Amino acid sequence: QVQLVESGGGLVQAGGSLRLACAASGRTFSSYAMGWFRQAPGKEREFVAAVSRTGGRTDYSESVKGRFAISRDNAKNMVYLQMGSLKPEDTAVYYCAAGMPYSSATYYVRPQQYDYWGQGTQVTVSS
Repeated sequence: QVQLVESGGGLVQAGGSLRLACAASGRTFSSYAMGWFRQAPGKEREFVAAVSRTGGRTDYSESVKGRFAISRDNAKNMVYLQMGSLKPEDTAVYYCAAGMPYSSATYYVRPQQYDYWGQGTQVTVSS
């Protein structure tokens, strides 16, 4: 089992940057593909970014591609989301998730493919 705790959210002006962090418990963190999702009020949870268990493959939603970067440090049981050129439409609760992949190159983009979720961290971007 994996427990996930996000941090790093806050209030930032449009054009600014934030770095979200997700700390994972358990000795099997490196076995999991990791992802970031977000959910704005009244909207469904949406995919933001994903990384394979080795960190060798990543993917991003079109809305954040070129502005956000996902990374992981398996030695520290951490996954990060570096967010830049933030826009008001990036305002949401951001969630970290872990899913068991079938290969080292696998990553997932659908919430149903993830097994464990953090409690979320609020990101608010003011205009």
